Amino acid sequence: MPTNSETLLRQFTEAHGPSGFESEVRALFVEELEGLGQFSADRTGSVVCDMGGEGPRVLLEAHMDEVGFRVQSITSGGFLRMIAVGGWWPHVVLAQQLVVKTKSGQKIVGIVGSKPPHFLPQAERGKVMPLESMFVDIGATSKEEVEEMGIQLGDPIAPRTNFEPMGRKGRFVAKAFDNRVGMSAVVEAGQQLAVEERVNQVLLAGSVQEELGLRGAKTLARHAKPDVAIILEGTPADDTPGFQSDESQASVEAGVQIRMHDPTAIMNPRLADLAITTAQEENIPFQRAVRRGGGTDAGEMHLSGEGVPCVVLGVPARYIHSHNSIIDIADYRAMVNLSVALVRRLSSAVVADLVKYL
Repeated sequence: MPTNSETLLRQFTEAHGPSGFESEVRALFVEELEGLGQFSADRTGSVVCDMGGEGPRVLLEAHMDEVGFRVQSITSGGFLRMIAVGGWWPHVVLAQQLVVKTKSGQKIVGIVGSKPPHFLPQAERGKVMPLESMFVDIGATSKEEVEEMGIQLGDPIAPRTNFEPMGRKGRFVAKAFDNRVGMSAVVEAGQQLAVEERVNQVLLAGSVQEELGLRGAKTLARHAKPDVAIILEGTPADDTPGFQSDESQASVEAGVQIRMHDPTAIMNPRLADLAITTAQEENIPFQRAVRRGGGTDAGEMHLSGEGVPCVVLGVPARYIHSHNSIIDIADYRAMVNLSVALVRRLSSAVVADLVKYL
């Protein structure tokens, strides 16, 4: 029996999975899709569930990893120095809880610390504390005690945050909505498509190391060999104070975002138009986006082989790349519904027309 949306989002967001250490997320993906297709993995760890069928190879894909850290060194006093894995804004790191995962799988809680402001010169107090000046306090008193806990250099570190409902019904806070909303949506869309007659061969996939420069998408594309790809993302919201409301393209509770352009990829115009038309005809709320910054796995995917037509569907999430981000589940369900509706329309003739230039 398929897991409901809230439970699925809870499981995926609470999984420990910084870039390069996505094993918990991958295991959950396989568990939820067990029996729906043949599983395979490329040699970097990206995973594919081939649901079979005939016709064009249609890939529904999201990245499994989250931004995190790694243990860079251990001080004689038992504190951990860390390096960032993915893009972190130092403003949001200090005094937060983290979880260090040892090679044995043990999880150890720590707090991000620094020299207190009471001991800083006045001129330094208003500056952003660089990550290099921070450390992780796990309660140890010596390097030997840290090592006895099983912690070694290179161990992965992730934010420690629970998935929680907020005061407004449908709003949730969690870590890693970028991009566990995408992973959850790939699973839900796949479960819906599994019980239907299809006009294509559906591939469900989770990539690794997106947060370090779309690395997993490059090898995944070579492994899966899609004819067309739909990338599902948790995209940064732009509906909070400081933004011009009439320029918003990623408002929470305004529908799924259909991205047409970002610095890493110009989405196939015919596929983007088809996504928009599908949303309109299916009465799925959506918002168009032309992004000045950022990027997704489409940046590598669309360049694979002779080219793969791509479109990115997103759930707006406030405060991504931090310990606490916010989504509305209505946007998530809109993304699932549009993914399923779009896959249904990608017949051989439609996919051939996406790349017909002569």
